[in-house]
Amino acid sequence: MNRHPPPTVAQGGHRYPCRVYYEDTDAAGVVYHANYLRLAERARTEALRSLDIPHAEMTRLHGVIFMVRRAKLDYLAPARLDESLIVLTRALVIGAASAALEQSFRREADPARLLAVVEIHLACVRLADLRPARIPPRWRATLAALAETGTGPMGAHAGTTLS
Repeated sequence: MNRHPPPTVAQGGHRYPCRVYYEDTDAAGVVYHANYLRLAERARTEALRSLDIPHAEMTRLHGVIFMVRRAKLDYLAPARLDESLIVLTRALVIGAASAALEQSFRREADPARLLAVVEIHLACVRLADLRPARIPPRWRATLAALAETGTGPMGAHAGTTLS
């Protein structure tokens, strides 16, 4: 059972609490690098759900899905077994058929210390043929609002621009 508080949307983006389990770690008890992508995916799904724009509804109503086009990971410090983490998701750029998001990982007990940053570029595609499609208006407007909330004090990369 997850004893963490529910995800929230606040100044700086969407906050998703999670815990590091044994299955997330390597032999040294450190989060295995590929598992950051899995945790980031879960946080993005919860961000959409918290914003009342669930991915499944977008598919059902509009026949489109988001697919990862590019992922860039920057590992800065290890996360370890049993630690509680916060994944902060914020929108960087929302285009007509694509979105760029930044997801930062921090320890709940030490939120000033940045552990990892994932920059994800998503493409909106039609489920029928996987060709590019426009992001439905409600999803685009809500993601754009998440970009606006992301302008607050986040501390990610201490002012470094992600490319």
